[in-house]
Order: sequence, then C-alpha cells, then structure tokens
Amino acid sequence: MPQGKPSHVPADGLTTRQRRNRPLLVVHTGQMKGKSTAAFGLALRAWTAGLPIGVFQFVKSAKWRVGEENAFRALGEVHERTGQGAPVTWHKMGEGWSWIQRGDRADHAADALEGWRQIQRDLAAQRYGLYVLDEFTYPMKWGWVDVEEVVETLAGRPGFQHVVITGRDAHPRLVEAADLVAELTKIKHPMDAGQKGQKGIEW
Repeated sequence: MPQGKPSHVPADGLTTRQRRNRPLLVVHTGQMKGKSTAAFGLALRAWTAGLPIGVFQFVKSAKWRVGEENAFRALGEVHERTGQGAPVTWHKMGEGWSWIQRGDRADHAADALEGWRQIQRDLAAQRYGLYVLDEFTYPMKWGWVDVEEVVETLAGRPGFQHVVITGRDAHPRLVEAADLVAELTKIKHPMDAGQKGQKGIEW
C-alpha cells in the first residue's frame, strides 16, 4: 500500500467513495502488549470524527480503572458540555477473568455471554459508530461465546458500525472475517530486564 494506495481494486461495482466508507471489522491480536492501546487510539480518532463510542471491557478487572477509561469518560463529559466529539459509554463485563482465577467460572461465562447479548442488542439498534470489544478473544477461546455466532452477527450488522476486537489467540474464523488484522509481535520488552509494568505505560 504505497502512500495509502490500495494494491488491488476489486471489480465490485462500487465507487471509490462507496468502498472507502464501508464499516470495518478490525482485530488486534498477538502476544505483545499494545493491542488495547492501539484500539483506544483508533477510538480517539472516531470520537474526533463524531462517532459514538461503546467500550466493552471483557477481561480486565472491573475494579481497575485503566488510564484509557478515565480519559474517555472525560471525553464523554466534554461532549455533554460542548457538543464536541461524541458520546462515550464504558461497560465492564467481569472481575479480571484472565488474571484472577477465583470464584465460579460458570458465573464468569454467564457474564461474558450477557455482555455479548448486550453488544448484539446495541448492534441491532445501531447505537454506536465504533465498538471496542476489549479482550473479547478470550471468551471465544474459552467457549463462553460461540465464535460462529459472533462472526455471523458482525457480518450482518446493519448501518455504519465499526468494530475493533482485541486479545491474544484470535480465532481463525474471526481473523478470516475481519477486514483488518494486526498482530503485535514482541521484539523487546522491559520485563525481559526484570522491570514490571508502570503507571502511565501499562495502565
């Protein structure tokens, strides 16, 4: 894609404008940190463009307010006061399933499924312009949410709704269905030198 030009233009009968303005399914996967960070950077662009933002945080602890949450809640308040940008809604769907394995996993599975049901309802209602489904690959990997149902729902979503999904080990069917897939691969990491995560970088 030199200078942003597509390497192939399909014979689909669409104009350049029509093809450019199709909603995208984006997947950020891989073993390296930065998948959610990249998704929230995309959400920042969407907010600036006036697209309502819906964040569904599936795995990080519901008690842990990450830096992006504080920032996007503030942006939502800016929109309410000034009309700039767009509204922001932030949903937390669990209690840190991937890191804190305690309690009844069946409850976590039920919570994840209900979170997915809410997303389905919002997609049907065309509530948001951009959905950030943060760490959503894990409920699919663990069998809590059916992958084929996810792919079918996202493929058939109405209107103009972008969706970005983050997390390791993205299912091959999800990768196949996506319009854009980025895999973050580690070259170096501070933890390799014994340095733990720090405020302002990891959260």
